Amino acid sequence: MSPFLGEFIGTLLLVLFGDGVVANVLLSKSKGQNSGWMVIASGWGFAVMIGAFAAQAFGSPDAHLNPAVTVWAAVVHGDYSKLAVYLPAQFLGAFVGGVLVWLHYLPHWNETQDQGLKLACFCTAPAIRNPLANLISEAIGTATLVLGIGAIFSTGVAPDGLAGGIGPFLVGALVWGIGLSLGGPTGYAINPARDLAPRIAHAILPISGKGHADWSYSWIPVAGPLTAAIVIGLFFKAVFG
Repeated sequence: MSPFLGEFIGTLLLVLFGDGVVANVLLSKSKGQNSGWMVIASGWGFAVMIGAFAAQAFGSPDAHLNPAVTVWAAVVHGDYSKLAVYLPAQFLGAFVGGVLVWLHYLPHWNETQDQGLKLACFCTAPAIRNPLANLISEAIGTATLVLGIGAIFSTGVAPDGLAGGIGPFLVGALVWGIGLSLGGPTGYAINPARDLAPRIAHAILPISGKGHADWSYSWIPVAGPLTAAIVIGLFFKAVFG
């Protein structure tokens, strides 16, 4: 067990559950087809929860699962040593998770005619394409994520630390809330690895009838979250020292 393995396994499960619920709702002849946004938002909340538990079990007590969270924590604590371990593990885990989603729903790709729905099972796209507005939405969503995580684990909430095992439940609920409240404009990537690595998987895999991977949009779910992570990290440093 190691931090690299923990982040890899945790992010793999995050994407397998998260992109898996999207595929369940969007792909033709799936038993969950057309079950709606509540199912997707709930599935992503559970994805974060099980991913965090797995990351901790396999050696990463931080269980970041997200480069934006890792960057935020590095800025807050002034320690950038974990970036070289966590980020590659997160991107690799997210890629493998995307591959597993493709395999799990293998017969359904051919049954689904809409190329946009197939892509949505791997990565996000805006409801209204407006780069500045989309960038702002991703930044706000990620800001609420890291602010929420900081609050959940703060000494103001739990002076003696959270009871063992409760953290992943609370962070999963936070992501569920972000999806329900803020997910509409862009699909709330709020995680560069979760969006970019499965997008690459979509581009590489022999998915039946797939279209392009929408590379012109792909920078937004990376730049928005990372920018927010840095800004909120500096805010935490200014407030808490």
